Amino acid sequence: MKRVVVTGLGAVTPIGNNVADFWEGLKTGKNGIGMITRFDVSESKYKLAAEVKDFDPLCCMDKLSAKKLDRFTQYALASAAEAMADSELEGKIAPEELGVYFGSGIGGFETFGESYKALEEKGPRRVSPLFIPKMISNIAAGNIAIKYHAQGPCVSMTTACATGTTCIGEAYRAIRHGYTTAAICGGSEAAITNLAVAGFGACMALSPSEDPNAASLPFDKRRGGFVMGEGAGTLILEEYEHAKARGAKIYAEVCGYGSTCDAHHVTAPDETAVASAKAIKEAMAELEGVPAEKIYINAHGTGTALNDKTETDAIRKALGEEDAQKVHISSTKSMTGHMLGAAGAAEAIAAICAMNNSLVPPTINLLEQDEVCDLHYTPNVAEEAELEAVLSTSLGFGGHNACIAFRKFKG
Repeated sequence: MKRVVVTGLGAVTPIGNNVADFWEGLKTGKNGIGMITRFDVSESKYKLAAEVKDFDPLCCMDKLSAKKLDRFTQYALASAAEAMADSELEGKIAPEELGVYFGSGIGGFETFGESYKALEEKGPRRVSPLFIPKMISNIAAGNIAIKYHAQGPCVSMTTACATGTTCIGEAYRAIRHGYTTAAICGGSEAAITNLAVAGFGACMALSPSEDPNAASLPFDKRRGGFVMGEGAGTLILEEYEHAKARGAKIYAEVCGYGSTCDAHHVTAPDETAVASAKAIKEAMAELEGVPAEKIYINAHGTGTALNDKTETDAIRKALGEEDAQKVHISSTKSMTGHMLGAAGAAEAIAAICAMNNSLVPPTINLLEQDEVCDLHYTPNVAEEAELEAVLSTSLGFGGHNACIAFRKFKG
């Protein structure tokens, strides 16, 4: 089996449009949630979201290209551009050895809504010929592959809220087993639209709070649903010997991945936590010998009643009661909202940054911890900790569970 390392990171998030700003926001407990500005919310029960702010697509494309791309693809290309520049991989790998594993939970929801409105109001001839290539959820992966001439596997997976983590995990497996040498992987989402918010609201999944500091409340008694977020995260994974030969800087080593399905319900997690615990345990298989107090878990932590309780039970089942009480845990969704298909990728970056900076980001606004969520969730303030390994967990609609593990690179 080949070793797999992380050599580049890129992020577009509600609290920072690059990795440095994202990490600064995380460690200082910056809240990215505010009133929705994209559409009129006067008649909506749900008025808050975690929007990406001050994003300029011209950071990585020209005006004409930007017009041809949905917002989720713009975010994807921006995060990929940062990650590729960070890795210095471009031009140092054969096209056929570079793959793309990049997904979206929903795809071009904004384009879908605009195109349907054009159809209803102006007729079929006014639907843009760009509708389909802007909307389909694999198009971010396709555009990334085109930009970097990546002729290896180009795979776009959709596992709802677990999409980003699934894409990283499958890229890891492909490199580990020799199917490709390096991969641009992650996820992107831009679904803060009136239709998406109405839809998730109808599912009773969203918080109706109008207070940004009392809306995304993972593990808190007051939690009442998640807050919609958006953005993208990209990691460059590379076979270790290839990275070593070109003198690449290495952020971490990927050391485990678990993927399971509850096979239980279309939206609700299985409260037995059997499958979600198995995903965490599989990801941790190579962490034997790492003390629990030197492990950080970036939890899925959505702030919904069932998710937070079930995830707490999954961590306890996977680690055992004693170690579950020692491990560091937090939910960065308290700051970024739920970035859906991008969440797992952004949270993997958060976990790697935490490990390399010996600092666990907080779960902000955790004021009344629920008794059924009785582990250490790093409330309100970041904590210093010498970390040897980190995990990022994701639990998606449809019962999709994914967990990815990284450890400090030791050569």
